Amino acid sequence: KPSAAHPRPVVLVHGTLGNSVDNWLGLAPYLKVRGYCVFSLDYGQLEGVPFFHGLGPAEKSAGQLRVFVDTVLAATGAAETDLVGHSQGGMMPRYYLKFLGGAAKVNALVGIAPSNHGTDLNGFTELLPYFPGAADLLSKNTPALADQVTGSAFLTKLNTGGDTVPGVKYTVIATKYDEVVTPWRSQYLSGPDVRNVLLQDLCSVDLSEHVAVGLLDRVVFHEVANALDPGRATPTTCLSAFE
Repeated sequence: KPSAAHPRPVVLVHGTLGNSVDNWLGLAPYLKVRGYCVFSLDYGQLEGVPFFHGLGPAEKSAGQLRVFVDTVLAATGAAETDLVGHSQGGMMPRYYLKFLGGAAKVNALVGIAPSNHGTDLNGFTELLPYFPGAADLLSKNTPALADQVTGSAFLTKLNTGGDTVPGVKYTVIATKYDEVVTPWRSQYLSGPDVRNVLLQDLCSVDLSEHVAVGLLDRVVFHEVANALDPGRATPTTCLSAFE
């Protein structure tokens, strides 16, 4: 049950190739020890692929998130939840918020290195047209990867008409050393109730890249806690790694 200090349960949404356990070995206990009621889900499973999830169509994954949030709210008696997602898990919930009624059930979305406007994988995806059938193969076998390529039909639908929906607070935490969601500035959102944060503005010597920011970085974890409870927020610095 959520505590009086933190009345909203937190749902953690893993990234591509992640799962509900491995993606959150750092952040889940960090939040739990600070009094948060924490849940995580598996989504985007492909038949015959164990452990590595977040590969199925992102639209279908958003439907799985909707069901899971409803389950969490029913179990806890809470009226709203907060979502924290890494990579695809920071982007995909926006579809749930925008098209599947999630805005009425979510107070805040915190995206850690989210693929909000897609990725060119440092230019790799721009080579796909030169290899006949490569894009179709990607879409057929790993739909979520295709959905996250810059300019995909999924992202076009998601971002048309604005990045955000009313009533939800958005935080994006990016690292300039991201080698997966590139260029890293594409992670940022535009609109009301948006706060875009660059990790190196908080701690200039933090070299964490795409994976580390979600799995290991306690400076990031501190900023996530600030986003979840802005009324009790304290400055995030390099020393936050030792708190």
